[in-house]
Amino acid sequence: MSAQATPATVAAGRTKTTFTLHPYSADGDGHSYGADAADALGVPHAQVFKTLIAEVDGVFTVGVVPVSTTLNLKALAAAVGGKKATMADPARAEKITGYVRGGISPLGQRKRLRTVVDSSVTGLPSVFVSAGRRGLQMELAPRDLISLTEAVTAPIGAL
Repeated sequence: MSAQATPATVAAGRTKTTFTLHPYSADGDGHSYGADAADALGVPHAQVFKTLIAEVDGVFTVGVVPVSTTLNLKALAAAVGGKKATMADPARAEKITGYVRGGISPLGQRKRLRTVVDSSVTGLPSVFVSAGRRGLQMELAPRDLISLTEAVTAPIGAL
């Protein structure tokens, strides 16, 4: 395994998905990992997506939204046919996904969770998501992100 191999890069590589890794210096203060990544890479915030773990009617669900937005929990619940969504406890999110906060990737999680990607992704030439650790982003085609995560798309990001 290469120095930059993570469960996310292994999962994408296994399917022969084309992606580009973008390392950057992460300061780790935790205030806004996604926005920090976008700024460090000089990429618009609307093109860098953060991976958030919520519980919809008690079932862990992944919401993937641009770092320029927040996750609309009502919209996330509606997207998967649920009634109520709450953010998962950060420690539980880390345990369930196998990643640390600020490095949670929608790819290569310990257990495949149902996933919803904000529909704004479909208008982008490429999308950046965590590659599985702080300081490493993965750029790939939106259709590949949707396919690899078996996601549905819905307007789940709120300004």
